[in-house]
Amino acid sequence: MQNNMKEQFVNYIQSLQDTITSKLEEIDGKATFQQDLWKRPEGGGGRTRVIENGDVFEKGGVNISKVHGKLPETMQQYFGVKDANFFACGLSLVLHPKNPMVPTVHANWRYFEMYNAQGEIVDQWFGGGQDLTPYYLFEEDAKHFHRVCKKACDKHNPTFYPNYKKRCDEYFYNAHRGEGRGIGGLFFDYCKVSEEMSMEDWYNFVTEVGDSFLNAYVPIVEKRKDAPYSETNRAWQEIRRGRYVEFNLVHDKGTLFGLKTNGRIESILMSLPPKVQWVYDHQPEAGSEEEKLVEVLKNPKAWT
Repeated sequence: MQNNMKEQFVNYIQSLQDTITSKLEEIDGKATFQQDLWKRPEGGGGRTRVIENGDVFEKGGVNISKVHGKLPETMQQYFGVKDANFFACGLSLVLHPKNPMVPTVHANWRYFEMYNAQGEIVDQWFGGGQDLTPYYLFEEDAKHFHRVCKKACDKHNPTFYPNYKKRCDEYFYNAHRGEGRGIGGLFFDYCKVSEEMSMEDWYNFVTEVGDSFLNAYVPIVEKRKDAPYSETNRAWQEIRRGRYVEFNLVHDKGTLFGLKTNGRIESILMSLPPKVQWVYDHQPEAGSEEEKLVEVLKNPKAWT
């Protein structure tokens, strides 16, 4: 089965992209996803779908790609290999809602293979996760998102949720700000064959998490999308979006991998929100809902 794993996962993410974009269009009710098929000169390509200026989603993208070719020298150094080729495929999504009471969400599920000069697989792994970035903290929403994540993990291994929740808090962290990008979820990488898990086992786990995404996010959107908000709420949303941009451009490994492998810039930077503010030395008012959010970002909580 391992030799067919890349084909199996490509088929999965193509289907998942259709499922997710159809549901999001239904929720928005106004905007639809615009599709952009693209090819990478070195090998492979992708299917980018972007939604903009909707009633619910101000901007978002649900993208799939499968790329292959020679691993760039910078990445060969990173992995400690020479003359290696690679294949990578995955689905990556980011949704920036219009209403500040609705959180931004990010998810990614990916598969990677590396080959020697003879074309033999020398390494392969899965990675991915899903995480929530609210602008106003509703604890019942945070608990719902994490409960769905935990349920998906517990079907495969009871240690997965606590481990991958912790990794998520550590990874989506703006060290230069001393705060998390959001309230976390799951983050896993380099999921390889072990005594406990075959590649088929990892496939089953990753697709379980992928299939759980809509259940984790959609109920929150439907609950908050029509909530009233002020210009002050909107300004806070745009300031916090600035932190989101900082993480993606400074720390995110996926963004950096795409840039270093001559990825498609429009698809890579699709994750950036359309309207952002950077206000000099902005501090939320003491005791405010804005300060409540920042405190949780500085001190991650257990949500389950």
